[in-house]
Amino acid sequence: MEVWLKCDYFVKYKRMKIDILTIFPDMFKGPFDESILRRAQDKLLVKIKIHNLRDWTEDKHKSVDGRPYGGGPGMILRVDVVDRAIKNIKSQTSNSKQIQNLKSQKTKVILLSAKGKKYNQQKVQEFSKLDHLILVCGHYEGVDQRIADYLVDKVVSVGDYVLTGGELPAMVVVDSVVRLLPGVLGDKSSLKEESHTKPGYVEYPQYTRPEEYKDWKVPEILLSGNHAEIEKWRQEKAKKK
Repeated sequence: MEVWLKCDYFVKYKRMKIDILTIFPDMFKGPFDESILRRAQDKLLVKIKIHNLRDWTEDKHKSVDGRPYGGGPGMILRVDVVDRAIKNIKSQTSNSKQIQNLKSQKTKVILLSAKGKKYNQQKVQEFSKLDHLILVCGHYEGVDQRIADYLVDKVVSVGDYVLTGGELPAMVVVDSVVRLLPGVLGDKSSLKEESHTKPGYVEYPQYTRPEEYKDWKVPEILLSGNHAEIEKWRQEKAKKK
């Protein structure tokens, strides 16, 4: 049974639920157990659940893929297995009494695939406003096209390169989204001037102690105490980058 409301944070912040569908659940051991992601889960600001797609197979071999029609190398992730998994997860969420108490439930199903649209900070911001995110990890040679056409809301790629599966991209999406959730970062102002918050914007360079190291000095303007000039310098540097 999920406990959503026995936490002061839930009164102030809305909790997000992330479900990940994969055939390699052990790959997710570790990445979500450290740093900001760990703290976000401890505060009950996000619930991350990893699901093994084989749990929705119907044959004794627990087959999740098959050879492509028309021939070709590799194996293709099956549409029927993914369909059952997504439907089951959605039904579990919609039947939750805690979810029913929320005014609206914004859910998106995302397929991680090299064929998808490029993932960027604008998509991160879009996903962070959802209540429920379901991530489907792509597989080896790909997935049955009917998954992309009929079962998911968006197909996303983290870059113009090919990985063995969608597990690492799913981790990237979770990390980038969770840190934007209200209450996750201690200082909200740190999000205002981040790189890529606006298209083409890259954050200005930053320095800390020691003031001088191996003849490498901190720019004098940053030591001046003139906040107006410092802000002007930062904007110029950001524009150059």
